[in-house]
Amino acid sequence: MIKKSRIYILDTSAILSGKPINIIDAKLVTTPLVASELKPGGRDYQNFQLMKETGLEICVPSEDSTKKILSVSKETGDFPRLSKTDIQIMALAIELSENDNNDVMILTDDYSIQNVASELNIKFEPISQSGITKRFKWVYQCRGCGKKFKENINICPICGAKTRDTIYNKKSLRK
Repeated sequence: MIKKSRIYILDTSAILSGKPINIIDAKLVTTPLVASELKPGGRDYQNFQLMKETGLEICVPSEDSTKKILSVSKETGDFPRLSKTDIQIMALAIELSENDNNDVMILTDDYSIQNVASELNIKFEPISQSGITKRFKWVYQCRGCGKKFKENINICPICGAKTRDTIYNKKSLRK
């Protein structure tokens, strides 16, 4: 039996947490957008530079993987909450997970990343926060008439009232 390669994908929150990321027998990977979110000169930037010197790889996900994340995040309603960096992190996770010999996990405190990752059966681990316990679907609901919309609509086309995002469907992540 072939031993799977463990790969940890670092989100910006994993680096900014200040907690040591000392993973034995695993590969650390991130994206160029994570690198661009760190300001040169500070402690976090220095830690990031050290990680790069000791093997952290910076990879760009494919356009196909990115499109899949965009599609799924629109289904879950998380799309408006995700940055380009978040999308790139998850796209990289999908891409690396396609190889059956890889055991991929995203290290992040971002709840929207965790929600979309759970929808895609991508493993994640929070760094400083407790992490999500339920997977949700977000919808936009009119404050006036109560109509629900899947798209991010600010004003209800039926009654003209403002909409708000609300959780439509919750599923426990516990098995």
